[in-house]
Amino acid sequence: MGQWRLLEDIALADCALEVDGRDLPDLFETAAAALARIMVDATALPLTVDRAIALEGETLDLLLYDWISELIFLKDRDREVFPRSEVDVEGGGPFRLRARVWGCPIDPDRSALGADPKAVTFHRLSVETHDGGWRARLVIDV
Repeated sequence: MGQWRLLEDIALADCALEVDGRDLPDLFETAAAALARIMVDATALPLTVDRAIALEGETLDLLLYDWISELIFLKDRDREVFPRSEVDVEGGGPFRLRARVWGCPIDPDRSALGADPKAVTFHRLSVETHDGGWRARLVIDV
């Protein structure tokens, strides 16, 4: 899996992330794992929920926006978090994402709670090639 890090000098009231992946699927999988880690300590959660997600976006940055938005929506609607995913991205604009995500209900008795993401923003949103792989930047309203 790729790497992600919090960017503390980008947004003061939000959570800014920089995500690196060796390819596009890895980038999207790492972004999902980062979002889950922001919400809960997901290291010991049982993965009891399995979902399929299909999305389409005109550009890669809009597809990433929709991907993270969908995961936040599932958190809000169903109180579920998804630390593990397998993603396939294809196309050249529009792009299509097909994913399988695994997670569990958010339970404060089983895991330490972190931030409560409300939405991904367009501020500094980017997806680009970087050092033979891919890099994304995104800001999440918490």
